[in-house]
Amino acid sequence: MAERVIPLVDQRTRALLPAVPAEAECGPATGRLLDTRSRPLRDLRISVTDRCNFRCSYCMPKEVFDKNYRYLPHADLLSFEEITRVARLFMAHGVRKIRLTGGEPLLRKDLERLVEQLVALRTVDGRPPEVTLTTNGSLLARKARALKEAGLARVTVSLDSLQDEVFRRMNDMDFPVASVLAGIDAAQAAGLSHIKVNMVVKRGTNDQEILPMARRFRGTGITLRFIEYMDVGATNGWRMDEVVPSSEVIARLQSELPLVPLAATAPGETARRWGYAGADARHDPRLGEVGVISSVTQAFCGDCNRARLSTEGRMYLCLFATQGWDLRTLLRGGASDAQLSEAIAGIWRQRSDRYSELRAALPPDASGGARRIEMSYIGG
Repeated sequence: MAERVIPLVDQRTRALLPAVPAEAECGPATGRLLDTRSRPLRDLRISVTDRCNFRCSYCMPKEVFDKNYRYLPHADLLSFEEITRVARLFMAHGVRKIRLTGGEPLLRKDLERLVEQLVALRTVDGRPPEVTLTTNGSLLARKARALKEAGLARVTVSLDSLQDEVFRRMNDMDFPVASVLAGIDAAQAAGLSHIKVNMVVKRGTNDQEILPMARRFRGTGITLRFIEYMDVGATNGWRMDEVVPSSEVIARLQSELPLVPLAATAPGETARRWGYAGADARHDPRLGEVGVISSVTQAFCGDCNRARLSTEGRMYLCLFATQGWDLRTLLRGGASDAQLSEAIAGIWRQRSDRYSELRAALPPDASGGARRIEMSYIGG
Protein backbone atom coordinates (compact mmCIF):
# COMPACT_ATOMS: atom_id res chain seq x y z
CA MET A 1 0.00 0.00 0.00
CA ALA A 2 1.40 3.40 -0.98
CA GLU A 3 2.12 5.80 1.84
CA ARG A 4 -0.53 8.51 2.23
CA VAL A 5 1.04 11.93 1.78
CA ILE A 6 -0.23 14.64 4.12
CA PRO A 7 0.57 18.23 3.10
CA LEU A 8 2.66 20.19 5.60
CA VAL A 9 1.95 23.55 4.00
CA ASP A 10 -1.49 24.98 3.32
CA GLN A 11 -1.36 25.48 -0.44
CA ARG A 12 -4.13 28.07 -0.24
CA THR A 13 -1.38 30.49 0.83
CA ARG A 14 0.43 30.07 -2.51
CA ALA A 15 -0.87 32.77 -4.81
CA LEU A 16 0.59 35.28 -7.21
CA LEU A 17 -0.63 38.85 -7.56
CA PRO A 18 -1.30 39.60 -11.23
CA ALA A 19 0.30 42.58 -12.87
CA VAL A 20 -2.20 45.41 -13.16
CA PRO A 21 -1.62 47.96 -15.92
CA ALA A 22 -2.54 51.59 -15.72
CA GLU A 23 -6.08 52.36 -16.82
CA ALA A 24 -4.86 54.05 -20.00
CA GLU A 25 -2.97 50.91 -21.04
CA CYS A 26 -6.03 48.64 -20.88
CA GLY A 27 -7.56 47.60 -24.16
CA PRO A 28 -11.11 46.35 -24.65
CA ALA A 29 -11.86 42.63 -24.39
CA THR A 30 -12.47 41.07 -27.79
CA GLY A 31 -13.93 37.69 -26.81
CA ARG A 32 -11.07 35.98 -28.66
CA LEU A 33 -8.50 35.41 -25.93
CA LEU A 34 -5.93 32.65 -26.65
CA ASP A 35 -3.23 31.02 -24.53
CA THR A 36 0.28 30.02 -25.68
CA ARG A 37 -1.15 26.88 -27.33
CA SER A 38 -3.92 28.83 -29.11
CA ARG A 39 -6.60 27.50 -26.75
CA PRO A 40 -9.53 29.91 -26.27
CA LEU A 41 -11.16 30.71 -22.93
CA ARG A 42 -14.69 29.29 -23.01
CA ASP A 43 -15.47 27.60 -19.68
CA LEU A 44 -15.27 29.05 -16.16
CA ARG A 45 -15.58 26.80 -13.12
CA ILE A 46 -16.34 28.63 -9.89
CA SER A 47 -15.89 27.04 -6.47
CA VAL A 48 -18.37 28.67 -4.09
CA THR A 49 -17.27 26.85 -0.91
CA ASP A 50 -14.35 24.73 0.27
CA ARG A 51 -16.64 22.76 2.60
CA CYS A 52 -18.29 19.42 1.92
CA ASN A 53 -20.50 17.07 3.93
CA PHE A 54 -18.85 13.99 2.34
CA ARG A 55 -15.35 12.69 2.95
CA CYS A 56 -14.68 10.77 -0.26
CA SER A 57 -11.19 9.27 -0.14
CA TYR A 58 -10.27 10.49 -3.65
CA CYS A 59 -11.11 14.10 -2.80
CA MET A 60 -11.40 14.97 0.93
CA PRO A 61 -10.04 12.03 2.98
CA LYS A 62 -11.23 12.17 6.57
CA GLU A 63 -7.74 11.81 8.05
CA VAL A 64 -6.85 15.18 6.52
CA PHE A 65 -10.19 17.00 6.49
CA ASP A 66 -11.08 16.16 10.08
CA LYS A 67 -12.79 18.18 12.82
CA ASN A 68 -9.61 20.21 13.29
CA TYR A 69 -9.25 21.21 9.66
CA ARG A 70 -9.43 24.99 9.25
CA TYR A 71 -11.76 26.00 6.45
CA LEU A 72 -11.73 29.46 4.96
CA PRO A 73 -13.51 32.04 7.11
CA HIS A 74 -16.64 33.49 5.54
CA ALA A 75 -15.05 36.93 5.09
CA ASP A 76 -12.42 35.39 2.80
CA LEU A 77 -15.02 33.97 0.41
CA LEU A 78 -16.03 36.00 -2.61
CA SER A 79 -19.51 37.42 -2.23
CA PHE A 80 -22.11 36.65 -4.88
CA GLU A 81 -21.72 40.18 -6.20
CA GLU A 82 -17.93 39.77 -6.48
CA ILE A 83 -18.35 36.42 -8.25
CA THR A 84 -20.82 37.96 -10.69
CA ARG A 85 -18.50 40.88 -11.42
CA VAL A 86 -15.57 38.57 -12.18
CA ALA A 87 -17.76 36.24 -14.24
CA ARG A 88 -18.92 39.18 -16.35
CA LEU A 89 -15.30 40.06 -17.14
CA PHE A 90 -14.46 36.46 -18.00
CA MET A 91 -17.44 36.36 -20.35
CA ALA A 92 -16.16 39.42 -22.18
CA HIS A 93 -13.08 37.30 -22.98
CA GLY A 94 -15.19 34.50 -24.47
CA VAL A 95 -16.56 32.40 -21.61
CA ARG A 96 -19.92 30.87 -22.49
CA LYS A 97 -20.39 28.28 -19.79
CA ILE A 98 -20.18 28.68 -16.01
CA ARG A 99 -20.10 25.67 -13.70
CA LEU A 100 -20.65 26.12 -9.96
CA THR A 101 -18.66 23.67 -7.87
CA GLY A 102 -17.19 23.23 -4.40
CA GLY A 103 -16.62 21.45 -2.06
CA GLU A 104 -20.33 20.88 -2.06
CA PRO A 105 -21.84 24.01 -3.63
CA LEU A 106 -25.31 23.51 -2.14
CA LEU A 107 -23.81 24.13 1.30
CA ARG A 108 -23.47 27.79 0.23
CA LYS A 109 -26.57 29.56 1.54
CA ASP A 110 -28.99 31.02 -1.02
CA LEU A 111 -26.99 29.68 -3.98
CA GLU A 112 -30.01 30.15 -6.23
CA ARG A 113 -29.54 33.91 -5.83
CA LEU A 114 -26.10 33.60 -7.41
CA VAL A 115 -27.57 31.51 -10.22
CA GLU A 116 -30.07 34.31 -10.94
CA GLN A 117 -27.28 36.89 -11.09
CA LEU A 118 -25.13 34.80 -13.44
CA VAL A 119 -28.00 33.93 -15.77
CA ALA A 120 -28.69 37.66 -16.19
CA LEU A 121 -25.22 38.16 -17.72
CA ARG A 122 -24.61 37.98 -21.45
CA THR A 123 -21.91 36.42 -23.61
CA VAL A 124 -20.09 38.37 -26.30
CA ASP A 125 -22.78 37.33 -28.80
CA GLY A 126 -25.60 38.48 -26.54
CA ARG A 127 -26.74 35.15 -25.12
CA PRO A 128 -27.15 34.13 -21.48
CA PRO A 129 -24.37 31.84 -20.27
CA GLU A 130 -25.04 28.16 -19.68
CA VAL A 131 -25.00 27.99 -15.88
CA THR A 132 -24.55 24.48 -14.51
CA LEU A 133 -23.92 22.88 -11.13
CA THR A 134 -21.94 19.87 -9.90
CA THR A 135 -23.19 18.42 -6.61
CA ASN A 136 -22.96 15.27 -4.51
CA GLY A 137 -26.77 15.27 -4.50
CA SER A 138 -27.19 15.17 -0.73
CA LEU A 139 -29.19 18.45 -0.66
CA LEU A 140 -30.57 18.36 -4.17
CA ALA A 141 -34.04 17.10 -3.30
CA ARG A 142 -34.78 20.25 -1.30
CA LYS A 143 -33.01 22.69 -3.66
CA ALA A 144 -33.79 21.42 -7.17
CA ARG A 145 -36.95 23.44 -7.79
CA ALA A 146 -35.48 26.72 -6.54
CA LEU A 147 -32.40 26.21 -8.72
CA LYS A 148 -34.53 25.51 -11.78
CA GLU A 149 -36.65 28.60 -11.15
CA ALA A 150 -33.46 30.67 -10.79
CA GLY A 151 -32.41 29.61 -14.30
CA LEU A 152 -29.99 26.74 -13.72
CA ALA A 153 -29.49 25.00 -17.06
CA ARG A 154 -28.17 21.65 -15.98
CA VAL A 155 -27.00 19.64 -12.98
CA THR A 156 -24.32 16.97 -12.66
CA VAL A 157 -24.52 14.60 -9.70
CA SER A 158 -21.53 12.67 -8.35
CA LEU A 159 -22.53 9.08 -7.59
CA ASP A 160 -19.93 6.32 -7.26
CA SER A 161 -22.07 3.29 -6.45
CA LEU A 162 -25.63 2.02 -6.25
CA GLN A 163 -24.71 -0.45 -3.52
CA ASP A 164 -25.54 1.28 -0.27
CA GLU A 165 -22.70 -0.33 1.65
CA VAL A 166 -20.13 0.65 -0.97
CA PHE A 167 -21.53 4.17 -1.32
CA ARG A 168 -21.54 4.79 2.44
CA ARG A 169 -17.95 3.55 2.65
CA MET A 170 -16.80 5.76 -0.22
CA ASN A 171 -18.44 8.95 1.07
CA ASP A 172 -17.14 8.02 4.56
CA MET A 173 -20.03 9.83 6.24
CA ASP A 174 -22.49 6.92 6.23
CA PHE A 175 -24.74 8.81 3.82
CA PRO A 176 -27.31 6.56 2.09
CA VAL A 177 -27.41 6.20 -1.67
CA ALA A 178 -31.22 6.41 -1.62
CA SER A 179 -31.04 10.09 -0.67
CA VAL A 180 -28.85 10.91 -3.67
CA LEU A 181 -31.18 9.00 -5.99
CA ALA A 182 -34.08 10.98 -4.51
CA GLY A 183 -32.20 14.16 -5.35
CA ILE A 184 -31.80 13.05 -8.96
CA ASP A 185 -35.51 12.25 -9.14
CA ALA A 186 -36.30 15.69 -7.71
CA ALA A 187 -34.11 17.36 -10.32
CA GLN A 188 -35.99 15.57 -13.09
CA ALA A 189 -39.35 16.44 -11.54
CA ALA A 190 -38.31 20.10 -11.30
CA GLY A 191 -37.70 20.15 -15.05
CA LEU A 192 -33.91 20.18 -15.08
CA SER A 193 -32.86 18.55 -18.35
CA HIS A 194 -29.62 16.98 -19.57
CA ILE A 195 -28.85 15.64 -16.09
CA LYS A 196 -25.51 13.89 -15.83
CA VAL A 197 -24.23 11.42 -13.25
CA ASN A 198 -20.46 11.21 -12.69
CA MET A 199 -18.88 8.03 -11.35
CA VAL A 200 -15.21 8.02 -10.34
CA VAL A 201 -14.04 4.47 -10.97
CA LYS A 202 -11.42 3.06 -8.61
CA ARG A 203 -10.18 -0.48 -9.13
CA GLY A 204 -10.92 -2.78 -6.21
CA THR A 205 -13.31 -0.27 -4.67
CA ASN A 206 -16.27 0.26 -6.99
CA ASP A 207 -15.34 -0.99 -10.46
CA GLN A 208 -17.81 -3.86 -10.02
CA GLU A 209 -20.50 -1.17 -10.29
CA ILE A 210 -19.81 -0.20 -13.89
CA LEU A 211 -22.50 -2.37 -15.44
CA PRO A 212 -25.11 -1.94 -12.66
CA MET A 213 -24.78 1.84 -12.97
CA ALA A 214 -25.20 1.64 -16.74
CA ARG A 215 -28.28 -0.56 -16.41
CA ARG A 216 -29.79 1.85 -13.86
CA PHE A 217 -29.54 4.98 -16.02
CA ARG A 218 -29.91 3.53 -19.52
CA GLY A 219 -33.11 4.83 -21.08
CA THR A 220 -33.83 7.35 -18.30
CA GLY A 221 -32.70 10.48 -20.11
CA ILE A 222 -29.74 10.76 -17.71
CA THR A 223 -26.19 10.57 -19.08
CA LEU A 224 -23.78 8.48 -17.03
CA ARG A 225 -20.10 9.41 -17.23
CA PHE A 226 -17.21 7.29 -15.97
CA ILE A 227 -14.18 9.23 -14.71
CA GLU A 228 -10.71 7.76 -14.35
CA TYR A 229 -9.39 8.02 -10.79
CA MET A 230 -6.99 10.98 -10.95
CA ASP A 231 -3.92 12.19 -9.06
CA VAL A 232 -5.56 15.47 -8.05
CA GLY A 233 -4.21 17.29 -5.01
CA ALA A 234 -1.76 15.71 -2.56
CA THR A 235 -3.87 13.77 -0.07
CA ASN A 236 -5.80 11.05 -1.90
CA GLY A 237 -3.02 8.43 -2.00
CA TRP A 238 -3.34 8.03 -5.78
CA ARG A 239 -1.84 4.93 -7.39
CA MET A 240 -1.77 4.10 -11.08
CA ASP A 241 -2.75 0.48 -10.43
CA GLU A 242 -6.08 1.69 -9.03
CA VAL A 243 -6.96 3.46 -12.28
CA VAL A 244 -9.46 1.65 -14.51
CA PRO A 245 -8.69 2.91 -18.05
CA SER A 246 -11.68 4.20 -19.97
CA SER A 247 -10.95 1.64 -22.69
CA GLU A 248 -11.56 -1.10 -20.12
CA VAL A 249 -14.77 0.58 -18.96
CA ILE A 250 -16.09 0.64 -22.52
CA ALA A 251 -15.08 -3.00 -23.04
CA ARG A 252 -16.99 -4.04 -19.91
CA LEU A 253 -20.06 -2.14 -21.08
CA GLN A 254 -19.81 -3.57 -24.59
CA SER A 255 -19.87 -7.10 -23.16
CA GLU A 256 -23.56 -6.59 -22.38
CA LEU A 257 -24.72 -3.27 -23.79
CA PRO A 258 -23.68 -2.54 -27.41
CA LEU A 259 -22.33 0.97 -27.94
CA VAL A 260 -21.47 3.18 -30.89
CA PRO A 261 -19.12 6.19 -30.75
CA LEU A 262 -20.72 9.64 -30.97
CA ALA A 263 -19.24 12.95 -32.06
CA ALA A 264 -18.34 15.61 -29.51
CA THR A 265 -21.02 18.22 -28.88
CA ALA A 266 -18.57 21.12 -28.49
CA PRO A 267 -14.84 21.90 -28.74
CA GLY A 268 -13.00 21.21 -25.49
CA GLU A 269 -15.53 18.63 -24.31
CA THR A 270 -13.90 16.48 -21.63
CA ALA A 271 -15.96 13.32 -22.16
CA ARG A 272 -15.85 10.97 -25.12
CA ARG A 273 -19.43 10.03 -25.94
CA TRP A 274 -20.84 6.59 -26.65
CA GLY A 275 -24.47 5.92 -27.57
CA TYR A 276 -26.42 2.80 -26.72
CA ALA A 277 -27.15 0.87 -29.89
CA GLY A 278 -30.58 -0.40 -30.86
CA ALA A 279 -31.44 -3.58 -32.74
CA ASP A 280 -30.16 -2.03 -35.98
CA ALA A 281 -26.70 -1.47 -34.43
CA ARG A 282 -27.21 2.31 -34.64
CA HIS A 283 -27.50 4.76 -31.78
CA ASP A 284 -30.97 4.72 -30.29
CA PRO A 285 -31.55 8.15 -28.69
CA ARG A 286 -34.28 6.66 -26.50
CA LEU A 287 -31.65 4.53 -24.78
CA GLY A 288 -29.35 7.49 -24.23
CA GLU A 289 -25.59 7.55 -23.95
CA VAL A 290 -22.58 7.27 -21.66
CA GLY A 291 -19.35 9.22 -21.52
CA VAL A 292 -15.81 8.49 -20.39
CA ILE A 293 -13.41 11.09 -19.02
CA SER A 294 -9.86 9.83 -19.54
CA SER A 295 -7.57 12.41 -17.98
CA VAL A 296 -5.00 9.75 -17.05
CA THR A 297 -4.84 7.48 -20.10
CA GLN A 298 -6.04 9.73 -22.94
CA ALA A 299 -5.18 13.30 -22.05
CA PHE A 300 -7.33 16.07 -23.53
CA CYS A 301 -5.09 19.02 -22.68
CA GLY A 302 -4.80 20.00 -26.34
CA ASP A 303 -8.18 21.70 -26.47
CA CYS A 304 -8.75 22.44 -22.77
CA ASN A 305 -10.57 25.78 -22.58
CA ARG A 306 -11.29 25.92 -18.84
CA ALA A 307 -10.25 28.37 -16.13
CA ARG A 308 -11.08 27.96 -12.46
CA LEU A 309 -11.95 30.53 -9.82
CA SER A 310 -11.40 29.38 -6.24
CA THR A 311 -13.64 30.08 -3.29
CA GLU A 312 -11.52 33.04 -2.24
CA GLY A 313 -11.01 34.48 -5.69
CA ARG A 314 -7.88 32.89 -7.08
CA MET A 315 -7.63 32.04 -10.75
CA TYR A 316 -6.24 28.62 -11.65
CA LEU A 317 -5.41 27.41 -15.13
CA CYS A 318 -5.40 23.64 -14.55
CA LEU A 319 -7.01 21.08 -12.25
CA PHE A 320 -3.47 19.95 -11.38
CA ALA A 321 -2.14 23.44 -10.60
CA THR A 322 0.27 24.23 -7.78
CA GLN A 323 -0.49 27.93 -7.59
CA GLY A 324 -3.05 30.52 -8.65
CA TRP A 325 -3.40 34.24 -9.20
CA ASP A 326 -5.02 36.41 -6.54
CA LEU A 327 -7.92 38.30 -8.11
CA ARG A 328 -9.61 39.03 -4.78
CA THR A 329 -6.91 41.50 -3.77
CA LEU A 330 -7.57 43.41 -6.99
CA LEU A 331 -11.35 43.18 -6.51
CA ARG A 332 -11.19 44.60 -3.02
CA GLY A 333 -8.29 46.94 -3.68
CA GLY A 334 -10.08 49.32 -6.02
CA ALA A 335 -9.05 47.94 -9.42
CA SER A 336 -11.35 49.03 -12.22
CA ASP A 337 -13.18 46.59 -14.50
CA ALA A 338 -10.70 47.42 -17.26
CA GLN A 339 -7.73 46.64 -15.01
CA LEU A 340 -9.25 43.39 -13.77
CA SER A 341 -10.07 42.39 -17.32
CA GLU A 342 -6.53 43.07 -18.48
CA ALA A 343 -5.12 41.10 -15.53
CA ILE A 344 -7.28 38.09 -16.45
CA ALA A 345 -6.19 38.37 -20.08
CA GLY A 346 -2.53 38.55 -19.11
CA ILE A 347 -2.81 35.39 -17.01
CA TRP A 348 -4.55 33.42 -19.77
CA ARG A 349 -2.17 34.56 -22.52
CA GLN A 350 0.79 33.05 -20.66
CA ARG A 351 -0.97 29.73 -19.99
CA SER A 352 0.91 26.65 -21.17
CA ASP A 353 -0.49 23.98 -18.79
CA ARG A 354 -0.69 20.40 -20.07
CA TYR A 355 -0.06 18.26 -17.02
CA SER A 356 -2.03 15.21 -18.16
CA GLU A 357 -0.11 15.03 -21.44
CA LEU A 358 3.19 15.10 -19.56
CA ARG A 359 2.23 12.96 -16.54
CA ALA A 360 4.02 9.76 -17.54
CA ALA A 361 7.26 11.58 -18.37
CA LEU A 362 7.37 13.83 -15.31
CA PRO A 363 9.85 12.97 -12.52
CA PRO A 364 8.41 12.65 -8.98
CA ASP A 365 9.73 16.08 -7.97
CA ALA A 366 8.57 17.88 -11.12
CA SER A 367 6.56 20.38 -9.10
CA GLY A 368 9.71 21.72 -7.44
CA GLY A 369 8.43 20.80 -3.99
CA ALA A 370 5.06 22.52 -4.45
CA ARG A 371 1.99 20.37 -3.89
CA ARG A 372 -0.99 20.44 -6.19
CA ILE A 373 -4.07 22.29 -5.02
CA GLU A 374 -6.79 20.04 -3.57
CA MET A 375 -9.79 19.42 -5.81
CA SER A 376 -12.17 20.42 -2.98
CA TYR A 377 -10.69 23.92 -3.15
CA ILE A 378 -10.97 24.58 -6.88
CA GLY A 379 -13.66 22.13 -7.98
CA GLY A 380 -13.51 19.12 -10.25
